Amino acid sequence: MLKYHININGVTIAEILPESDLIKSPDEILDIMADAGYHKSVGIIVHDSNLPQTFFDLKTELAGEILQKFSNYRMRLAIIGDFSGYESRSLKEFIRESNKRGLICFVDSLETALSRLGY
Repeated sequence: MLKYHININGVTIAEILPESDLIKSPDEILDIMADAGYHKSVGIIVHDSNLPQTFFDLKTELAGEILQKFSNYRMRLAIIGDFSGYESRSLKEFIRESNKRGLICFVDSLETALSRLGY
């Protein structure tokens, strides 16, 4: 289920609510992106609870496939969660590099996600 945040300047950000189903495939994220785009969203917020654990295992390539969709369609993404518990050095580096570039960011709160997406 999507919730739309609209600021006073008309910037719209879609949020996939935490109690929504898991996003298990790139096709599922494309459907969400289409709905968000129809509502003129410039970005999407996803909670880590909406993503399967395999997303955070970079060897499965699920993260790469899903995040490539955001890059291809030039839509920004913020993933909310506590990522400190992950031990993978490659995942930590991936999060650090993503946060530097800004198209995709990993944050700890809704407020930070909205801010990073230009809300």
